[in-house]
Amino acid sequence: MKTVKRCFLLLLAAALLTGCAGRSTEEVRRKVYFVAKSMDTQFWQAAFAGANAAAAEYNVELTVLGPETEEDYQGQNEYIAQAVREGAQALVFSAISYEGNAAAVEQAAQSGLKVVIIDSDVASDSVSVRIGTDNIEAGHMAASAVLDTDSASITVGIVNYDLNSRNGQEREAGLRESLSADARVEGIYTINVLTTPQAAQEGAEKLLAEHPEINVILGLNEPLAVGAAMAVDALGLEGQVRMVGFDTNVKCIDLMQTGAVTALVVQNPYAMGYLGVEYAWKLTQGESFDANELVDTSTAVITKENMFTLESQRSLFPFL
Repeated sequence: MKTVKRCFLLLLAAALLTGCAGRSTEEVRRKVYFVAKSMDTQFWQAAFAGANAAAAEYNVELTVLGPETEEDYQGQNEYIAQAVREGAQALVFSAISYEGNAAAVEQAAQSGLKVVIIDSDVASDSVSVRIGTDNIEAGHMAASAVLDTDSASITVGIVNYDLNSRNGQEREAGLRESLSADARVEGIYTINVLTTPQAAQEGAEKLLAEHPEINVILGLNEPLAVGAAMAVDALGLEGQVRMVGFDTNVKCIDLMQTGAVTALVVQNPYAMGYLGVEYAWKLTQGESFDANELVDTSTAVITKENMFTLESQRSLFPFL
């Protein structure tokens, strides 16, 4: 998949300077449904904030829905069917299951909805736009943080989520690709858990008990990063086990200052939400895009050394 990068802050500044130049002049508001993976993480709250900002800019009637857990792809399928029944013109969607959500997306597209994917892909040729992180490259970035050490021997534990979720598997693939090229890496072990901090902490502790040689552990999304960091903290392994996580969370930011978290690969969910609604609106206006070209919302690696720079603070606290 080709990638095109968008400088989101510059685009947003331009939109603000030009007022409401992008807003629809039609009397009928476009109806867009945003179906997320869940509703209560900081990642999704930032995405919703971006989506609501774009909805205001483009005069979109926005409905935001998501299941209680990031395993409930059937619940997502029901929300997609609801969007069709209630006359939505476009769908912004992040798939829990690459295969399990495909039929529902296909049916929505056949009913006339324009489909915009953000964050996590789905196995459908009916998608009009794909927006988010280059997850293979994000895996490479995580590997760089893992390998940034003087240790002569590295053994890695990976706490990942549902095997059917595309972005988690792509992150692990990129991570393993980079790690396998370094002769210092002597072992890589993965455990797949439910997408909650508690399940991730239990999974991380299980990995560390079964493989006491592990000296780096990773959590590949926000809840898993929190859980893996809590495991390092609870076991008193700061300085012995380095922890690399994805996304931003107050708990991980606090634990970065104590040394339980080494690095965070931070995405831009606000941009995903904003651009998701913006592109959905453009599609309803008759514009078309190359769905094989990823609109890349950028990713940064935050460490204790750079966390207080202005750029890092904007990444860590997207609401500020």
